[in-house]
Amino acid sequence: MSSPASFCAIDFGTSNSAIAIPREAGMCLVELEGGQQTMPTAVFYYVDGRHDADGPPRAFGRAAIAAYVDGIDGRLMRSMKSILGSGLIEQTTDVGGGRGVKYFDILAGYLKRLRNSALAAGASTSMKQVVLGRPVFFVDGEPARDAAAQASLEAAARAVGFDEVHFQFEPIAAAFDYESGIKREEIVLVADIGGGTSDFSVVRVGPQRMQRIDRRDDILANHGVHIAGTDFDRHVELASILREFGYRSIGPPRKGAPAREVPSAVYFDLATWHLINTVYSPLRVAELRQMRSFYGSTLHHQRLMTVLEERLGHELAARAESAKIAVSGGGDTLIDLDMVEPGLQILLSEAVAIDALDSDINRIVQAGRDAVAQAGLKPEQISALYFTGGSTGLRLLAERIAADYPAAAHVKGDRFASVATGLGLHAARLFR
Repeated sequence: MSSPASFCAIDFGTSNSAIAIPREAGMCLVELEGGQQTMPTAVFYYVDGRHDADGPPRAFGRAAIAAYVDGIDGRLMRSMKSILGSGLIEQTTDVGGGRGVKYFDILAGYLKRLRNSALAAGASTSMKQVVLGRPVFFVDGEPARDAAAQASLEAAARAVGFDEVHFQFEPIAAAFDYESGIKREEIVLVADIGGGTSDFSVVRVGPQRMQRIDRRDDILANHGVHIAGTDFDRHVELASILREFGYRSIGPPRKGAPAREVPSAVYFDLATWHLINTVYSPLRVAELRQMRSFYGSTLHHQRLMTVLEERLGHELAARAESAKIAVSGGGDTLIDLDMVEPGLQILLSEAVAIDALDSDINRIVQAGRDAVAQAGLKPEQISALYFTGGSTGLRLLAERIAADYPAAAHVKGDRFASVATGLGLHAARLFR
């Protein structure tokens, strides 16, 4: 039997990650930063500063994102999971300050940060065993690349101190919470709607299967689309906030030509998180300042220039996300933009939000239908819907998914930590 504190479970996610360790009460998630049990999967490399034993100066998680948003000179790395299975993993990338770092080492450094957090929380210094979550497919339709992706993640885990590395499928982990409370075999549709992707897995669960280590055969189908929470935020921002800054507005007739819509590129960039900083370059700000004559409303142009000159783009994106959450349960909300203009408020109605998100929601709902069809099942054969992922809190999305499966029970897991919790349960069964 392994020492109770000698193992852990890691959910290395595309957007957020978490780590679980054993305690007297069972497997518990470690507080990673600011009391939070999940941490953005992000690393920021500073241009300035000295190397230490672990490499170039850098920040992780929320601190990494804050450094990027604040415009500190450096490079932000996100979605590192997408590198797995690609030729990039052994390549070196420029992180600023004349420094180069292998993508593999970036990934390993983040895993080391998670492991160190577990050690600081009281895990044994001899913690050598780990269960890592993995998607059903790192790479769709390419078994060799999929195997290479898992091998790279395992190598990174070994490089930071783990000697025994096991994997469990993320949809199986998410279903463990539901499985622990049922008395007969069932078919569950796991809807994992996160920040970047919406994934559906049809999973067979039951008390007789609970103790099996290899659960691959219990995944009957898996399907997803690269549409999720960040897409919702972008559409909400374009449909509400950015209208008050000139998006889709009509300028005056120019040089005998009919009136045209204001150029929209800057608005799409302002609504796309990783492109926001590109609108702050001096050349682009100067160019947009000279476009005053394109606008029919002086106020729209003034507000836009305030956002660019005061670097408020990420704050606008955050207000859009908060507004999306506020209307997710029904009703309307006021978006306060006082930081741009005193007294500026914008009403976001549920109807406007629904209209803005309708196309994306339809595609996500269809992905669920496709997963069930791939499993060779009919909707009425689904026993339960298990919702996880940050975006499943959006009521209208959850209701649209659930409408296809009227006979299924609706179960809401922890939107941000159910996969990590499930991986912890599997680790306890495996290592104990």
